[in-house]
Amino acid sequence: VQLQASGGGLVQTGGSLRLSCAASGDIDIIKDMGWYRQAPGKERRLVAVIDLGGTTRYAESVKGRFTISRDSAKNTVYLQMNSLKPEDTAVYYCRGGLRNGYNYWGQGTQVTVSS
Repeated sequence: VQLQASGGGLVQTGGSLRLSCAASGDIDIIKDMGWYRQAPGKERRLVAVIDLGGTTRYAESVKGRFTISRDSAKNTVYLQMNSLKPEDTAVYYCRGGLRNGYNYWGQGTQVTVSS
């Protein structure tokens, strides 16, 4: 399984960005996909997850502002980020989770929100 993340960038406070994570390879073994972020000096933390049934879960800090979705035909998961705040600045990572608990990670994409 390979995960290719894209869509990061520099945006002003209140702006929007959409991240994409395209999966390739043996994608049938993936049970859920998610976005995590890691700010400098901090641990990597969950942002949002979506499973095969479409059930989603969000970190409290992004509820109402971020939306995770997927396009099964394109094997791609998206993270729409609205009303961005400086504290959203981080490297965002895409994760693909397997039923056996193993996780695949994509390369990070930098999101910077200026005040």
